[in-house]
Amino acid sequence: MENLTPNITPTFESVWVLMQENARQQKENERIFKEQIAENERRRAENERFVKENWANYEKRMKKMEKEMGAWSSNHGSFAEEYFYNSFENEQQNFFGEQFDSMERNLKSRSMNIEDEYDIVLYNHTSVAIIEVKFKAHKNDLEKTLQKATTFRLFYPEYKDYKIYLGLASMSFYPELEEMCSEQGIAIIKQMGDSVVINDAHLKVF
Repeated sequence: MENLTPNITPTFESVWVLMQENARQQKENERIFKEQIAENERRRAENERFVKENWANYEKRMKKMEKEMGAWSSNHGSFAEEYFYNSFENEQQNFFGEQFDSMERNLKSRSMNIEDEYDIVLYNHTSVAIIEVKFKAHKNDLEKTLQKATTFRLFYPEYKDYKIYLGLASMSFYPELEEMCSEQGIAIIKQMGDSVVINDAHLKVF
């Protein structure tokens, strides 16, 4: 079969036009590529600015929340301390099987690199009762409570021969925590209705 496509020999002019067209297309492609790079950079900078602004707002909100939570926690802790302190005072401090003659609260002590705070401390002529107060006690509070006897004797050597009792007071307890207090010999002091209930059957001297 005959090839009907005409055999056209390229001329200088046609080659020049083709080269010019290719050069124009290449410049257009470069322009589009540069615009895409510029757009991507603009978007990256915009995203970075957005992230920074939102992170700053996030940090501000978190700091505000931490401050509010700290105030909330402090208020609840102060309420619990006030509640138990008044309860002990009204009930004439007759518990742990002994009568206590005097009572202090928020007793803070520091010596060298050691410091501690005692929420409620009761005294008589032979014994000291140290009460750690929490609004909602947790098992992690046991270790803090147990160290009170050691640090108290360190800060107040005049009581080195006294019996020391430990108690954990809280507006609420859960069974596991009560069991752990019993095992450690720490008195359980909790609110029940309008009164304070003290479980010290397992109490030991520290």
